[in-house]
Amino acid sequence: MNAVRTQTGRAAPRAPRPGAALAALAAAQFTVMLATSIVNVALPQIRSGAGLSDGGTTWVVNAYGLAFGALLLAGGRLADLLGRRRVLIAGLALFAAASTAAGLAASSGVLITARAVQGLGAAAIAPASLALAMELFPSGPGRGRALGVWGAVSGAGGAAGVLLGGAVTQAWGWPWIFHSVALGSVPVLAAAVLLVPVGPGIWSAERPTGRSGGQSGGRSGGLSGRFDLLGTATVTLALTCLVWGLTTVRGAGWTDARVAGALGAAAVLLAAFAVIEARSPDALVPPRLLRAGRVAPGNLLMALLGSVWIALFFFLPLYQQQVLGSGPLATGAGQLPFAAANMLGAGLAPALSRRAGARAAVTAALLTEAAGLLWLSRLSADGSYAADVLGPSVLVGLGLGAAFVQITAFAVEGVRPQDAGLAGGLVNTTRQVGGAIGLAALTTLAGSVTARASHSVPAAEALTTGYRTAFAVSAAVLAATAVLALLLTRRAGAPSGTTTPTTEHLSHTG
Repeated sequence: MNAVRTQTGRAAPRAPRPGAALAALAAAQFTVMLATSIVNVALPQIRSGAGLSDGGTTWVVNAYGLAFGALLLAGGRLADLLGRRRVLIAGLALFAAASTAAGLAASSGVLITARAVQGLGAAAIAPASLALAMELFPSGPGRGRALGVWGAVSGAGGAAGVLLGGAVTQAWGWPWIFHSVALGSVPVLAAAVLLVPVGPGIWSAERPTGRSGGQSGGRSGGLSGRFDLLGTATVTLALTCLVWGLTTVRGAGWTDARVAGALGAAAVLLAAFAVIEARSPDALVPPRLLRAGRVAPGNLLMALLGSVWIALFFFLPLYQQQVLGSGPLATGAGQLPFAAANMLGAGLAPALSRRAGARAAVTAALLTEAAGLLWLSRLSADGSYAADVLGPSVLVGLGLGAAFVQITAFAVEGVRPQDAGLAGGLVNTTRQVGGAIGLAALTTLAGSVTARASHSVPAAEALTTGYRTAFAVSAAVLAATAVLALLLTRRAGAPSGTTTPTTEHLSHTG
């Protein structure tokens, strides 16, 4: 690489290459989503190979989700303060090391700890990479296309995790699902180092100033001020209690004392967090962030979408394996049509928004996904993949891809450049927490329906009855979300002095 010399003799920074940089950032997001779902199909093999109990097996999934969901806000704010590229690279390095440790784990404790550290790395990667993508495309149709790529890789990463997990487990055994993630993280890390440049302009978040409330001279406006340690500790502990309580519900039930204690502690800590933030001059979640553009309604819609999204990846593979009798590889391959439809929906989202308006587009996308889930609520215990899964999964994928892109656009609309990392952390947090709440509620509901049905019908039919109920309720949630999207996303304004992103330029406001 040839550098241009400035008058001071220093090498001038490379001119940003938006396409290459976006590819590196999207690959980082894909890696995070891949790790979220790659263990799902391999859990029976992990349980027997690592000598885990049923509860310990659950924590192979929960440890990652708990650390990821609880630390996203902190990761986003640290990215704003310390430099987004720097935090992204550190997160990728930690993620790769933890993935290697999980594959080499000789005990259940090491495996679960490594998964938690993976989640810590992911909590740095996800908000930093989204904030960098926002800097790369500050406004206009380019940002719409960038978010289309973002939506495509997010959905495809989840589906690819199921496919890769099944294929690798069947071919080489469960440790290689973690080794494959580690090996895949290395080129992503190299791409981030080489293709995401440092320099003035949109990359100046790498050089925060020292004055509170100030802004660096570059376009991205590196955040200054102090880190809100008390607020961060409070909300992280609150989210930890909340996510732990909700994930424990699946095994212990809502009346368990540990669950009630964790959820009660989460409520108290969240209330304390609200008080702390109202009084802090350097609040972790400043009120201006929630007042900007359509950030608040966007995050509410993302929480509702996440509650259904994560549950889908939980129930559909179970139906394929426990009812249809598919193996790990066939179950993973069955996710390919969904992944293709998801990528198509995400790619079409900007054009749909320009033609129909953002509100109409997101409403139509949510109703499309709801229709697919309603179709899944007609699953048969003696059905087949082609008859019962293929068609509705394509419909769900189309709707999910388009909805994710537009809701993400709402959630970052009008955000000040110096808050971009926090905005990325917030929208990822609401998706994770919404997913934890939705999955806990839907698994409890499906389990109770299955238990009642098992007294009068065969086991496969009882399981299918529970899955049908979960999908029917998910469809109703998305239909209600579509109505909320119409009611809550009317306002398109942004505060003075902010960068107004996607929806103002990406689409009509409806």
